[in-house]
Amino acid sequence: MDMGGGPSHPDQEATSTMAAAVSSATAPALDSYFAYPTSSGLMVAHVAFMTVAWAFVLPAVVMLSIARSNLALPAQLNFLSINALGLLMGLVYNRKTPDLYENNAHHIFGWIVTWIVAAQALLGLVRRYAIAEHQEDDDGSGERTAFLPMSVEALEQHQRLHDLPDDDHYRYSHDSGQGTEPASSRSHSLSSLKEEKPYEPRNDDNDRAHRENSNHLPHGAIDRFLSRKISSIVSARASNIVGMLYGFVDRTILILGFVALTTGVATYGGIFRGNHIFNGLAHFIKGGVFFWYGLLTLGRCMGCFADLGWAWNVKPSANMVGSKKAAVPSAEFVESFLIFFYGSTNVFLEHLSSWGKAWSAQDLEHVSISIMFFGGGLCGMLIESRKIRDLLNTLVTSLSNHPGIDSSPESWLPPRPYAFSMNPIPGLIILLLGLMMSSHHQESMVSTMVHKQWGTLFVGAAFARGVTYILVYLSPPSSFLPSRPPSELIVSFCLISGGLIFMASNKDTVAAMEAHNLNAMFVFTVMMGVTAFLMAWTILVLAVKGWALRREQRRLFLSRNMA
Repeated sequence: MDMGGGPSHPDQEATSTMAAAVSSATAPALDSYFAYPTSSGLMVAHVAFMTVAWAFVLPAVVMLSIARSNLALPAQLNFLSINALGLLMGLVYNRKTPDLYENNAHHIFGWIVTWIVAAQALLGLVRRYAIAEHQEDDDGSGERTAFLPMSVEALEQHQRLHDLPDDDHYRYSHDSGQGTEPASSRSHSLSSLKEEKPYEPRNDDNDRAHRENSNHLPHGAIDRFLSRKISSIVSARASNIVGMLYGFVDRTILILGFVALTTGVATYGGIFRGNHIFNGLAHFIKGGVFFWYGLLTLGRCMGCFADLGWAWNVKPSANMVGSKKAAVPSAEFVESFLIFFYGSTNVFLEHLSSWGKAWSAQDLEHVSISIMFFGGGLCGMLIESRKIRDLLNTLVTSLSNHPGIDSSPESWLPPRPYAFSMNPIPGLIILLLGLMMSSHHQESMVSTMVHKQWGTLFVGAAFARGVTYILVYLSPPSSFLPSRPPSELIVSFCLISGGLIFMASNKDTVAAMEAHNLNAMFVFTVMMGVTAFLMAWTILVLAVKGWALRREQRRLFLSRNMA
């Protein structure tokens, strides 16, 4: 054995250099909770409880809450119970293990979102008692605004089409039902079944008894005590503020939970340390945006936002959904605005990881993509503007009074495509981004293949959106009901799976894959399975909302008849 200090063989030097490079690249992944063997069962239990709570129970809770179901508060308590078990497992695990990721965001953010959900449950309790008591003191005005008449003909037609029982024809006047019932195409309010009954004063004792029986809370002295104390402390103005805060949390808590889960993944894997945080944030934020874009597209396809005209349907008029919802721009305008916002802000962030250093060709490529988003989003918004359309039609409309011009009304009617937005710019931007990323040079073959995977999926999403526009152009929507183009299911699948793979294409994750001898196809197959399961669960959760709406309509109908 050579114990001297002579020069080593060139092949040995190359091998040692390569090993050192791999070791330094994967150091964050090795010094992590994932690789730490002590009390791993506690960590598995923590991950399992938190995944069940935030990915499965919480979405159902939010749908029940948006539907104003009296099951929302018990469901929130169940969620908090499961979340508490996960917290307990995490706390015990932290006691038995060293801090392998100091100052990580997951610990702080996890507690923040936990307290937010707990506060929402408390607000729900206050809201349930305070609003109900103030409505009683208002001589039933709340009920009169909740039950507005609908024509008997519309109701009979709806019942013939769906063979629904009589007590299913009720809806909150302030809830759209997402346009999933045909009755919503006739009116945005609740209606009576056989006749429009005049308002009659309610029996307070019967109404209070029904409310107590529907709260799913302990009856008797505790219930009466809460009802009396909360209503005396919380004024009508304060109850409105409570309702606004409650609704805001409803519509943001799922995104906050997604952030908590993703920061947990980063902490568990020990990735994004030091200067790598910029690359990790870029991939997680951008991939997360496309992930939620895909879920939004799936929701539109399933009938969500039909009251805004976003479900590939005819947009209801202001006298049906109110002036505020009627003034909401088209979904394509919102998509274009988000693209514009992304481009206008991200153009200044592409050089953060190399701040103070010379700009590389890759930095310039990323800035060019941001400029493309900026210009494409602005172009899309201009196309969606009715004012711009009117200005562009000035030359033709100015000829309407010219002698010899056909003045028949049919000649000046807007074309059928005018009634529905078919803006190809958002799809074009996604198509170009997919093409760019499919051929984007990376430092390793695995990274190149992973980027090509999500780039190809984005290309598929863009082509599927093009198929949707062809179908809509050939047969424009003629109903308030969602038309549900089948191609939109492909769009949502490609965006959701592409967004997840986008998140996994960061440098630290790719380095960990290479260290554990995993190829790019491993990520692809896992994300395909996760996407299909998530889409099925999303559809089921949206169906739970529809069930809760009908259940609440039936409950309100019985409550009104008891008065």
